[in-house]
Amino acid sequence: MSTGQNLADGAAGIALLHLETGDWEAAYTALREAVADGVSIAGGASLYYGAPALAFVLAASDRADLTRAKAVAAAGTATVTRRRLEAAHRRIDQRQRPPYAEFDLIGGLTGLGVALRRIGDLDLLRDVLTYLVRLTEPLDGLPGWWCPTGPHRTKPGPPGGHSNHGMAHGITGPLALMALTLRDGMHVPGQPAAIARICTWLDQWEQQTDDGSAWWPQTITLEELHYGDTDQPGPLRPSWCYGTPGIARAQQLAGHALSDTARQRKAEKAFTACVSDHEQLVLLTCRSLCHGTSGLLAAGRRIAADAHAPISAPLPLDLHPKPAPPGEPPGFLNGTAGAELTTTGTVTSWDACLLLC
Repeated sequence: MSTGQNLADGAAGIALLHLETGDWEAAYTALREAVADGVSIAGGASLYYGAPALAFVLAASDRADLTRAKAVAAAGTATVTRRRLEAAHRRIDQRQRPPYAEFDLIGGLTGLGVALRRIGDLDLLRDVLTYLVRLTEPLDGLPGWWCPTGPHRTKPGPPGGHSNHGMAHGITGPLALMALTLRDGMHVPGQPAAIARICTWLDQWEQQTDDGSAWWPQTITLEELHYGDTDQPGPLRPSWCYGTPGIARAQQLAGHALSDTARQRKAEKAFTACVSDHEQLVLLTCRSLCHGTSGLLAAGRRIAADAHAPISAPLPLDLHPKPAPPGEPPGFLNGTAGAELTTTGTVTSWDACLLLC
């Protein structure tokens, strides 16, 4: 598998940084490296790998000399999406449960929807939204997104599978995409009801801190579902991928899309409590977008910009060290490129690939 075309860790993600800063020479160097071994439209292609990843990155520039490359990447993205949609609908028709890689942001159809929204393929994006509506419909007494496996690829999962709530691999990714497209003025039949179904599920599992702020467990297992409570003792690492920042941003977007001011305020209060809690903040031990300070700051910037009322707690910029610490990888999702993008700006809306905008 070619690493250059990997948005998370390869040259494709590094190109995003250079496109944001306007360093065209460095961007072209990274883009050439990204496509040096070809661009995949195989089964593993996704927002974070292959043609869809390149389509997302290239959309950050309006340079005319990228027109042909954009067209090729867009065609590849469409091919991948149609193939994945066909398989997903077949799975639903057979009443089987989905692996999270079918629907999630990083490897699944939610991420492909992000790429399609970015490049303006709205007809195919509607097809993705139609699939996401079907995904939320209950299946044999469980949510349609209930995975038969656990959240870790390399570890055995809990008996009966789980519901994943993280932005990267869970149901808040589809929630955010459906909310964002509804805010864009695009919707398909059943989309508001699908958003509401996800929100109702999250409400069912909402927990409270001592000061009355909301937090949500990262996952729910079948055993937890049966006895009606979570084993998670409290909010964990405040990361974008699984923690309060990502989940709160998705719910803030849902509240805005459904004109649900109470939900929007609750999400904003949850984020404020998160960034005000030293015990949570010290759990962030790196600068990465995925599970470090960059993800918290990137989510916080978008939450604050859309907040119903000003966020009372400042973003903890002091926790985000500069320059890069020794040994930090160079890439986007887990390394230096993402960390630098977080403090550079959002002119190119690069954080759309995190479903923050």
